[in-house]
Amino acid sequence: MAYEQIIYDVKDGVATITLNRPEKLNAFTGTMMAEMIDAFDKIDADDDVRCVIVTGAGRAFCAGADLSAGAKTFDYDNRSDRPDHGSGQGGLSYEMEEARDGGGRLTLRIFECLKPVIAAVNGAAVGVGSTMQLPMDIRIASDSARFGFVFARRGIVPEAASSFFLPRVVGISQALEWCYTGRVFSAQEALDGGLVKQVVPGDELLAVANALAREIADNTAPVSVALTRQMLWRGLGFQHPMDAHKIDSRAILARGRSGDAKEGVTSFLEKRTPNYPDRVSSNMPDFFPWWEEQRYG
Repeated sequence: MAYEQIIYDVKDGVATITLNRPEKLNAFTGTMMAEMIDAFDKIDADDDVRCVIVTGAGRAFCAGADLSAGAKTFDYDNRSDRPDHGSGQGGLSYEMEEARDGGGRLTLRIFECLKPVIAAVNGAAVGVGSTMQLPMDIRIASDSARFGFVFARRGIVPEAASSFFLPRVVGISQALEWCYTGRVFSAQEALDGGLVKQVVPGDELLAVANALAREIADNTAPVSVALTRQMLWRGLGFQHPMDAHKIDSRAILARGRSGDAKEGVTSFLEKRTPNYPDRVSSNMPDFFPWWEEQRYG
């Protein structure tokens, strides 16, 4: 896929996805959604990619949904850009694939990613600009960044599966306050509320994000990181610690037999940089995935 609304770059094991509609403050479109999903497919298929950074071009991260359709922006039954517009098929039913929320398609794909994902929030991140970050693992913000879960002020509701992600990231009370008020708030409030890990000057943002990505890429076993990401995220839904114990035990058993474990111990004892042999594309353990795939409908 040739990208029109994002820039995709890989350098020294770190993939960077840059939302690239700066003249529109990187407003989210169906095209951007499809391109980002395609980029995450590439990321999972490329063993040379060890970590991902997502940022925005220009002065915004993502100012939310593109509102150029005016009052019809969220009226998907009557949008002129629907594939079947004018076909006489009538309105959408809840179960139709076309009825799916685009932000949710993206966040579900990020949730499935096997590589760590860092958000480098360089400016305004409103609506889907905030919710798309929630399944990313670590969020670092510029001191000029602004956030807003503004849906109630637009007559809609939180999307992008944020009713799952946001309370898990910041707690239910903070999530409800931000969603009830719909206000746009500062990077400092995002830090105080647990939405972001760190606030840095704008000219240092990408350097800080890249330093963290490098720490992951240079020192850790990619299969171990891929398993850890899914263990922790999916563990949020466990009903009992025994559920975690079962997965932990399988993962420790499988990883303990691996060349990675031997290299990890040997390199530590020899005080040298590790060179892990296993690859995400071919060396995930036989119990992976341990969950049933969820389908829409």
